[in-house]
Parts: sequence; structure tokens; C-alpha cells
Amino acid sequence: MTISFSYDKKQVIQALRYHFLTRVEIRVLLILVNVFAIGSAILLYFRIIQPLSFLMFSILWFVLMLVIWRILPQSIYKKSRTFQDHFSMNFNEENVTLITERGQKAWPWAVFSKFVESPYFFHLYFDSRSFFLVPTDAFKDIEEKQEARRLMRSKIK
Repeated sequence: MTISFSYDKKQVIQALRYHFLTRVEIRVLLILVNVFAIGSAILLYFRIIQPLSFLMFSILWFVLMLVIWRILPQSIYKKSRTFQDHFSMNFNEENVTLITERGQKAWPWAVFSKFVESPYFFHLYFDSRSFFLVPTDAFKDIEEKQEARRLMRSKIK
């Protein structure tokens, strides 16, 4: 099965956010900052801490959310030439082949550690930090998408 696609910026940004929020260390950091912000609000209410402490935790929360939600995905999108290219991708029983104007690259299924499906993409992970995004709207119909999903589930351990 062969698909052709280009990337939509809004969808890629959303997929990068999804990737960051699925990272364990990011989730733990978000939980800790939220707990500290809520705790500081409670302590401020009971007048145990000064308003300046509450303001610092609120600013920390705001900056963290700004970095994860806006700055990090935007910077990765801008740095990567990948998102400006047009691709063809071939899925078969032995490998996945990516074709661009500059050449092609084939990966056996064994190099992928996992795949995750987000609202707009299949994320094909090589390891915990590097992955390739395959747009789900690049497939002709639901049957082709289901076939690709079945192939990924059976080939990626």
C-alpha cells in the first residue's frame, strides 16, 4: 500500500503536543507544578504564605504550560525541514519505505519500537524520543487505514 502526503502545520503542532504530554517526565513535572500551585493557593487562602509566593508558583505554572504547549512544538516545527517536504510512503510485509524528491529510505519493521495513534497521525517510534509522523488522512479510505493499523500492530512488537 502506498500513500502520498504533506504535513499540515496545525496538525503537526497538535501531534508534537500529544507526544510531549505522553512523556512520563513531562506528565510528572506537570503534576508536581500543579500540586505546588494548588498548595500555594490553599496556603495563601489561610494566610500561611505571602501573595508573592503564590505569584511565583502561578508564574512557574504559566511558563511551563507556555513552553510545553506553544514554544517547544513551534521550535521543533520550525527547525525540521521534514515538515515542509512532500512524501510517498510504501507499507508492505517486510518494511516501510519513505520516498522524497531527494531519495528514499527503507526501514524494516524491526527498527520500530512502537506505534501510537493520535487524532491526526500514526506515530512510528524508533526509540522513546525519535519518531516519524504518518498522517491518517493520507489513506484513501477507512479500509486502507484499517489495513495499515493492522499491519503496524502485527509487525511492531
